[in-house]
Amino acid sequence: MGMNPQKMMKQMQKMQEDMARVQTELQDETVSASAGGGAVTATVSGGLELMSVKLKPEVVDPDDVEMLEDTIVAAVNEAMRQAQDLAQKRIGAITGGLSGLGIPGL
Repeated sequence: MGMNPQKMMKQMQKMQEDMARVQTELQDETVSASAGGGAVTATVSGGLELMSVKLKPEVVDPDDVEMLEDTIVAAVNEAMRQAQDLAQKRIGAITGGLSGLGIPGL
């Protein structure tokens, strides 16, 4: 194969440093998603922490709490999915170069 082990170790070390940097940066980023036509908005950090849930006052119906609960769940799940997508894109930008290292299976 002819891959220089020192070069490969340096590339792996740089990738680890880049991964740590991206994970730290993701903690400061947020994504928001809404459900119910904007009735509920959930905001999640890139580290997958629920930061806030906003409700439009008109959606709070004491006679239909179940609908509000379902709408909150939908908004939170969508925000989590978007945060995971964001993390995958950022980390994929770093790990995408692994195949060039000559490591089998990557």
